Amino acid sequence: MISLNRRKALALMGGTIAAAGLSTPALSQGRKITVGALRFTSHSASFIALQRDYFKQAGLDVELKFFQASTPMAVAIASGDVDYAVTAMSGGLVSLADKGAIKIIGGALSEEAGIDGQKYLVSDAAFQAGVTSPAMLDGKSYGITSAGSSFHYMGSKLAQAEGISLSFKPLQKVGAIIGALKSGQIDAWSIVPHIAKPLAGSGKVHIIGNVADYIPDYQVTTVFTSAKNAADERGMTGDFLAGFSRGVADYNATMIDHAHGDDGVVEMVDLIHKYVYADRPREKAAKSIINGTMRLNEGAALNTASLQDQLSWYQSEGLVGSDITLETVVDSSYVKTLG
Repeated sequence: MISLNRRKALALMGGTIAAAGLSTPALSQGRKITVGALRFTSHSASFIALQRDYFKQAGLDVELKFFQASTPMAVAIASGDVDYAVTAMSGGLVSLADKGAIKIIGGALSEEAGIDGQKYLVSDAAFQAGVTSPAMLDGKSYGITSAGSSFHYMGSKLAQAEGISLSFKPLQKVGAIIGALKSGQIDAWSIVPHIAKPLAGSGKVHIIGNVADYIPDYQVTTVFTSAKNAADERGMTGDFLAGFSRGVADYNATMIDHAHGDDGVVEMVDLIHKYVYADRPREKAAKSIINGTMRLNEGAALNTASLQDQLSWYQSEGLVGSDITLETVVDSSYVKTLG
């Protein structure tokens, strides 16, 4: 019942924000901005909004800039190299927000009951040694990009729930973690399904659990910008969110709700393939892109309860200051909030 109500609420929010943002002439007047992204299906709203001219119709000339981890993206926002971005909340992001450099202004990807989400993985060596469930990871090594990353949070929440201990290994980049897991240099990791499922299909990695079982309604990624943009560029920020939200609505309708049938899925996969697994033939990339389908937050609605849980965890680990409040990190004036 909770999931159903939440889904209906998100859908209503999305339609309201997208319509409100584009029902009048855009305020930005073709202003050029840079948007940060990862080459993940979870960033598809930005790709769709660019390819289908939703950003252009919102008055923005958008250039995408790609990253390999969340913390460098947060630094790029703080320095002004990037105007808006989608990434996971991290200790680095919180610290920059505490310095008055950035603000979270919306939500992107969330775990949702009934939709296949992020997975906990183990190496084949660990699996053959008997590690077939998350509860059996006690004393094992767990790959993360850096301390305070979303990977660190997901691993720690699992360990807390199971009463086990993990050894976290910072490897900086997703590619390095994948290599270490496949070669058995680390035992475990967690990642979105479009990466997890192909890895499991290789036989060198095994899926042993779901992140949603340990962190229900997890706000996986957020939309954020500089504190200056949030405070002083409200028209441009609203226009960005309006274009982005139209991309979200298209993605959910096509890939989750199948409102446009099989032809719609084919068209959407073709669009996403320009950015995700672009180095692979379309027929090989398509399955991974479809496997990565998770619902995006309609209207960029933001689960503040989930963000508070993440902030409290960073503080409990001594990764950020204990006096930081969620209001320091989040500007909730742009989108609907959940929780």
